Amino acid sequence: MLMVVCSNLRRPGHVGAASAARNINWLISGGYTPPIRALARQYVQAPEARPVPDERFPGSQQDRKDIATQTERCSQSKDLRPPSPPSPSQKLNSSTLPPPMSDRNADPPLDVATGVAMPYNIDWIFPRLRNPSKFWYVVSQFVVSAVGIFSKVVLMFLNKPRVYNKERLIQLISKRPQGVPLVTVSNHYSCFDDPGLWGCLPLGIVCNTYKIRWSMAAHDICFTNKLHSLFFMYGKCIPVVRGIGVYQNAINLCIEKAALGHWIHVFPEGKVNMEKEELRLKWGVGRIIYESPKIPIILPMWHEGMDELLPNVEPYVIQRHKKVTLNVGQPLDLNDFILDLKKRQVPEPTARKLITDKIQEAFRDLRAETEKLHRERN
Repeated sequence: MLMVVCSNLRRPGHVGAASAARNINWLISGGYTPPIRALARQYVQAPEARPVPDERFPGSQQDRKDIATQTERCSQSKDLRPPSPPSPSQKLNSSTLPPPMSDRNADPPLDVATGVAMPYNIDWIFPRLRNPSKFWYVVSQFVVSAVGIFSKVVLMFLNKPRVYNKERLIQLISKRPQGVPLVTVSNHYSCFDDPGLWGCLPLGIVCNTYKIRWSMAAHDICFTNKLHSLFFMYGKCIPVVRGIGVYQNAINLCIEKAALGHWIHVFPEGKVNMEKEELRLKWGVGRIIYESPKIPIILPMWHEGMDELLPNVEPYVIQRHKKVTLNVGQPLDLNDFILDLKKRQVPEPTARKLITDKIQEAFRDLRAETEKLHRERN
């Protein structure tokens, strides 16, 4: 029976034999080759996707190149890490801050060796002065009122003051255009110059924390411990570190207060001038004026006799019945001068020096006038 079947399959016209022959020919001609190739491409990299051989690495060291590539990618991913969130002290209200002040607006850290002794860490003070809270204003009102009343009693009742052009000062403090800052500058003959001189002002100004000046005070004299720092901070005093230049927290904060239209008082001599010699004025005041978003009103003043009211020698006791003369000068009209400096893009160090020189010239004339007025008093 098997022999009969096989003999029938061998016959040329048999349908089964023809189908088997076609299948054999399809296998021989590579019928499964395309599907196998398609399946292999899922697991084997295509030729166009393979990296071009690097002649710097032989074929046996290709793994070294792959490791180097992975290392480079890891280092790049580290560089793309998201920035760390700002600290609370850096979260400032953008609506109250002035535009960038200069290319050197970064404050130098005070804990770095600068050649200046730091008896007490004052970094915590600046955020509180920059963004005062409601509690800060309440406490400041008590401190400012107490100091203002004390200054008025000492200056106006225990001594013999005479103020020339006082109404000019009062008008600029109370009725200057809204948003325009006021920068007053004066000589510095006694530690009691500020707040003593403000005793001549009305109580509505000298006892008002919203109207009284901002003033810079030496960090190594007024901010030596926690208690003193709190007192002067609530008295609207800004700690300045003498000897580290004009790019520091104190000057930056004064510029920010000027941008808000506040009153800022500056002693450009930079120290108590016990010898009463003509000192070169410090350029910090020039930077405050030049970098203020709104050009401030600049009011020079000169006084005589404060070093007799509170002598600069021990035991540092306030005296009575001393003559004190305060002369309020004319406001300096430097608007066109400052605008011209900015228009000509004068370098900031040069501009602040030129502005400070203008103040020094006004001081010379005002000093001669005030000394004469002081001598002529009975």
